[in-house]
Amino acid sequence: MWEERAERVRREIAALAASGLGVAELHASAQAAVRQAVPFEQACWAGVDPGTLAMTSVTNWHEWPVPEEFGLRFAESEYAGSEPNTFTQLVLRPRPVARISDAPHRDVVRSVRLNDLLHPQGLEHELRAAFRLEDVCWGVGSLFRESQDFSDREVEFLGAITATLAAATRVAVRAGHRAQRSTDGPVIVLVGPHGELRAGTAAAASWLAELEDVAPGRFNMVLYGVVAGARAAMSGTARARMRDAGGNWVVLQGSRLITGDDPGQMVVTVEPVTTRDLVSLLLAAYGATSREREVCLEVISGSTTAEMASHLFISPYTVHDHLKALFEKVGVGSRGELVAKLLA
Repeated sequence: MWEERAERVRREIAALAASGLGVAELHASAQAAVRQAVPFEQACWAGVDPGTLAMTSVTNWHEWPVPEEFGLRFAESEYAGSEPNTFTQLVLRPRPVARISDAPHRDVVRSVRLNDLLHPQGLEHELRAAFRLEDVCWGVGSLFRESQDFSDREVEFLGAITATLAAATRVAVRAGHRAQRSTDGPVIVLVGPHGELRAGTAAAASWLAELEDVAPGRFNMVLYGVVAGARAAMSGTARARMRDAGGNWVVLQGSRLITGDDPGQMVVTVEPVTTRDLVSLLLAAYGATSREREVCLEVISGSTTAEMASHLFISPYTVHDHLKALFEKVGVGSRGELVAKLLA
């Protein structure tokens, strides 16, 4: 019975992926499908940057009155703390799902997310998963309940659909891709130790206002992850990709400041992704191998087949095979179409 339910939900999610939804919209519809099999009071799912696991979109089952100041604490605990079942830990496990009740008691009693977020909301039980496909994570998600813990069967059910959720999220990353639009000046903000905005350029104010109209809270959510990551990194720097108000991919980079009155301050810049970065992300979303990505970057650089073979130390016949595979995955028939689809 449970396998039949899982298969039905996998089909529903696959159909949603084929409908051209973006990540947030896909996750909202998928949550509804999952809830038919595994009831829950609340859910929180996120798309993530597959390179850094920084959350780039958040979809709650319904409006969740979480205090804004919790965002940074959650990010710090998730990316740099000792929380039980962090998504980074789940990605590395053979089965990327976990119940909070299965974690060691000592970890549960000091959990920031359990004691400071879930309990005040009346939520006692958590089941979370990483949406992983071919060792790459495209999204993460948690389900919450008030009184009854999740059963072993429900844990198995969620584990049975994570790869489908990953594949669907990967497809959704490609949806709505458009050419980059430049801003009217540098987008730079200064943030305090708790992730609060303290100052910014005029271009940043305009850019943030546009984004807030389209996706309220998206910037703060990504910002918290970048700030927490920069705090934890030896280099004092962290970065994450996200989409702006126009659907363009941008990179947030946060860096700790080493001068000034407040050593906890951090500067965050927002810039369009480089061609290489954007192409790498989109090709990963199309399921291209690392070698196919290298070939594609050579195509974008204008290299001939002979030059590609020389640069990559492979034969021209192998270059042709990689190109053929790329054309199939991206759905094009020529090098020109490949470049146009990725960069237009």
